[in-house]
Amino acid sequence: MKDMTVIICNHNYEQFLAEAIDSALAQDYMSTYVIVIDDGSTDGSRAIIEGYGARVSSVFKDNGGQVSAYNLGLHLARTDYVLFLDADDVLYQGAVSEVMQRFENGNLAKVQFQLDVIDHTSKQMGAYVPHSRIDGDCRKLLLDGWLYPSPPASGNAYSVSALRKIFPVPETIKDRYGADFYAIYGSALVGPVSSIPVSLGGYRVYASAGRDALFANSDQQEKAPKAFPSRWVTLRELAWCRMGMQLPADFHDFAYERAHFYSSVYHAPLTTRWRWMLRDSHRYLHAIVANPFWSLKKKLGTLALSSLCLFPYSPVADYAVRYICNPLARCSAAR
Repeated sequence: MKDMTVIICNHNYEQFLAEAIDSALAQDYMSTYVIVIDDGSTDGSRAIIEGYGARVSSVFKDNGGQVSAYNLGLHLARTDYVLFLDADDVLYQGAVSEVMQRFENGNLAKVQFQLDVIDHTSKQMGAYVPHSRIDGDCRKLLLDGWLYPSPPASGNAYSVSALRKIFPVPETIKDRYGADFYAIYGSALVGPVSSIPVSLGGYRVYASAGRDALFANSDQQEKAPKAFPSRWVTLRELAWCRMGMQLPADFHDFAYERAHFYSSVYHAPLTTRWRWMLRDSHRYLHAIVANPFWSLKKKLGTLALSSLCLFPYSPVADYAVRYICNPLARCSAAR
């Protein structure tokens, strides 16, 4: 039986930290180890972590950002596989067993699974991420610039040997965050990805996400999309220096493009919405029409919904934008 380490990266999440640790300790896969890395928290996180005693391996470090926590966690891991769990997320019972079954049945670089969207009380909100699946070799798609559908950080488990092809990531001011970006896409340059089509954990979003667009997490709605281009540049450098692979200068990703779609047309005057569609929608439309992960039905449906942003009655236009950009809006519509 091969071993798994769940690495919990925490910075000032005392409200949720115990739930994350408890969910990792509750896994029924016997060879599961838990490391908690506290990245310079200034709240009550240290007391919570110390309360677990020898049940977890704990590390308290100066604040260096997510990249430094991933680098350290991978350095400390003594197992064949790792799962990086954000301190405000949770794993469901049996998650590691499901993941390890996939790893044992194939020579995989990464196993990913759905995450239910949960609120600050851990209540399921009726949505999950991601909505598209991918199985097999994603390397060619990445070499063509396409970012494949992946859950956020906590929905991914990795082969340690695959991650060590791309990590450690340089710890610079520019690259303090986005460690999961390098892990998700860097590992897929090394080997195949397998997707489990059921939810094995919960991904926490906060109040504003229910009303607006959803990109990674509501707290990152402005910051995360802007960071993607620089992270792609860093990934290109790492892929070339570490593995001799040449990624293209630009990337394609619907989640990234819909964030710009949202910021350009949501609550905007009709003339602004039409101007965006006529002048600035090329990348957004390309991410739909040329998307290698979507069915024709999904492409046509998204194009039809997108056209509603040109509707003169702004409540209809804004509803369509929310429906496209936020899974929680779709759940509200279903109810």
